[in-house]
Amino acid sequence: MPEERLQKLLAHAGVASRRRAEQLIREGRVTVNGAVVTELGTKADAEHDHVKVDGKRIRDAEKPVYLVLNKPKSFVSTVDDPEGRPTVMNLLSGVKARVYPIGRLDYASEGLMLLTNDGEFAKRIMAPATHVPKVYVVKTNGILSAEQEKKFRAGIPLAGKRTAPAGLKLIQRATNPWYEVRLTEGRQNQIRLMFKHFGCLVEKLRRVKIGFLELGPLKPGEFRHLTPAEVARFRKVLKMEEHA
Repeated sequence: MPEERLQKLLAHAGVASRRRAEQLIREGRVTVNGAVVTELGTKADAEHDHVKVDGKRIRDAEKPVYLVLNKPKSFVSTVDDPEGRPTVMNLLSGVKARVYPIGRLDYASEGLMLLTNDGEFAKRIMAPATHVPKVYVVKTNGILSAEQEKKFRAGIPLAGKRTAPAGLKLIQRATNPWYEVRLTEGRQNQIRLMFKHFGCLVEKLRRVKIGFLELGPLKPGEFRHLTPAEVARFRKVLKMEEHA
């Protein structure tokens, strides 16, 4: 195998996303042939070099795995949780590949999640420059005025930075109405904070679509593998080179 940048090698091996792999290198947790490496430009060959993370040698690159999960409420969308709460990894019975979630849904939210061991795929899904839209259905404890809806769509200041333009559509008018929200960014608790900005609390939040991919008939807690056609379509959208 040809040499490749260490962070790319770690991502392809399913150790972590490219960004997380860079952090592991900077923290001095990666060794090549016994020597600690902290330079991000370092190259290695997984077949001939002994590459270790925290003292454990990485395996050769795993076959890429792409999963879609219907995350239930009361699960954390991380690989592990210091508070001991159940994570989405507990739902992946029979999956041997070292996958990890692409992005997050908070503890109280539910719906569509993607998981993979393909670091480049994960990076591009999350990159703001790719503008992959994500669609949510949201139940709130109050209705927005026409002026508030206009401001919501245009973007509001959150933590000193204005949110990107968003889609907003009232889909069920009631005392506790349902909205469809479309985002191309994913700040932590963004939808909840945007509604809170206008004095409304989110009671339920479910992600139903990422790009072209819809949640479909998956029940909470269920997952499936993306089909080859779905993977190819995502890679085309993300402008990724096809795997050899």
